[in-house]
Amino acid sequence: DPAKQPKTIVDVGCGIGGSSRYLARKFGAECQGITLSPVQAGRANVLAKDEGLADKAYVKNSSVSFQVADALKQPFPDGQFDLVWSMESGEHMPDKAKFVNELARVAAPGGTIIIVTWCHRDLGPSEEDLDPWEKKLLNRICNAYYLPEWCSTSDYVKLLQSLSLQDIKAADWSEHVAPFWPAVIRSAFTWKGFISLLRSGLKAIKGALVMPLMIQGYQKGVIKFAIITCRKPE
Repeated sequence: DPAKQPKTIVDVGCGIGGSSRYLARKFGAECQGITLSPVQAGRANVLAKDEGLADKAYVKNSSVSFQVADALKQPFPDGQFDLVWSMESGEHMPDKAKFVNELARVAAPGGTIIIVTWCHRDLGPSEEDLDPWEKKLLNRICNAYYLPEWCSTSDYVKLLQSLSLQDIKAADWSEHVAPFWPAVIRSAFTWKGFISLLRSGLKAIKGALVMPLMIQGYQKGVIKFAIITCRKPE
């Protein structure tokens, strides 16, 4: 319904702004992105200017802007955004409850929240924790990618329910995303990819060496690629 399309969007954990630019064009919206990285924010603003999105007068009333800010303490007033978007950022948040609270706080009444994130599998009714080998696998990935502790999709759903958000839905898109990791490994081990890794330094090399563990996690069902959506009550 065109009348219900978002006009104001926040991209929480925007990286260099790919999602922001896409969403701004798609909906003719004003999109603001936040990231902890000054390098990412600077690059995102340059790309927005290059694509004519730094000023909404150029592209169908669309505009994007980026700033350095903490997702756990967003620099926006309550209820500002029709769409609150977080793409592969939740896994970086050390406090998932505070993260979800901030997403809900900045959402406008009736606004939509979309979280796309890495999770571990949901626990069964008789389980209190993951198996030791599963925890060991995730810990190795966390150490390489500087991630805090993981949670499950159902953990996110419970957090959203605790805030009385409505129309909560969750889906497992792991099978669609799992082929990404073998493709990344293939690109990393081309001559061009190898040279890029060497130039990027030890941290990048360490991350590349852990990629097979991501594949293992998807294959064994420990890692899930989840999308969770909900709506803020009007």
